Amino acid sequence: MSTQRRIERHQLLYYLKVFNQVTDKPMGYIGNLSLDGLMLISQLRMMVGASFDLRLKIPASEGPERYIDFSAICQWCREDVTPGSYDSGFSLVAPPTDYVEMLGDLRNYFSFRPLAASV
Repeated sequence: MSTQRRIERHQLLYYLKVFNQVTDKPMGYIGNLSLDGLMLISQLRMMVGASFDLRLKIPASEGPERYIDFSAICQWCREDVTPGSYDSGFSLVAPPTDYVEMLGDLRNYFSFRPLAASV
């Protein structure tokens, strides 16, 4: 069985920080994400096969920041091309509605659409 995934991903390096839900300590940054998972870029090696309770803190222009809490299982971990950094692939256990909505919002924000022609 191939471990290569062919799901559309959006590169988000250093935009969204990922936190541990329990300790609220930062774990790293999202490298890319899809509906089924994400890649975490961190300074620590992640344990493959372990389940993690993760949190995204979404900045808000007004009011408090929004949290998206979810569980994910580390599928793989390897050293990044940047010394001292690691890339880890996570599969989401059950993506919450907030995560799915955020993914749609990010897809719209980072997508290029043709402008309607003016007459």
